[in-house]
Amino acid sequence: MRVRICAVGRLKPGPEKTLIDDYLSRLDAAGRAIGISAAPVIEVEEKKKLDAAALMTREAELLSAAARGATIVALDERGKVEGSDAFAKRFGAWRDSGIGDIAFVIGGANGLDPALREKAVHVMAFGAMTWPHMLARVMLTEQLYRAVTILSGHPYHRA
Repeated sequence: MRVRICAVGRLKPGPEKTLIDDYLSRLDAAGRAIGISAAPVIEVEEKKKLDAAALMTREAELLSAAARGATIVALDERGKVEGSDAFAKRFGAWRDSGIGDIAFVIGGANGLDPALREKAVHVMAFGAMTWPHMLARVMLTEQLYRAVTILSGHPYHRA
């Protein structure tokens, strides 16, 4: 299963990008043995000045195009909050069900368009707190790597 992260906004060089690249590299190395690989983050951005509703709609179009052909998982504040073990189990079930490509989508400052959330097989959240979008990317890549280590029996995860 190939893992994609599709996100609104451009990440500048810095500590967040370093962490994301590190976790994606780890995920790719550890995941190969269990049939999981990582693709580079796909970033989308609308340059036109649009009102909030129109911008969410446009960002959803761009994210959908970036995720084309993949099963979509949405990151959204209204999503399900679950522990790392439960997420790993869900992640492994997606792999075991034959999903070839899975895309985790992260919206912009206004959130995800409801139509894009409806397309998702799962909507997940990192708790009730609001997180900066760049940190959400870091947290997602770390949790994806953690899920791979749980699935492969690696000692990284100590519950």
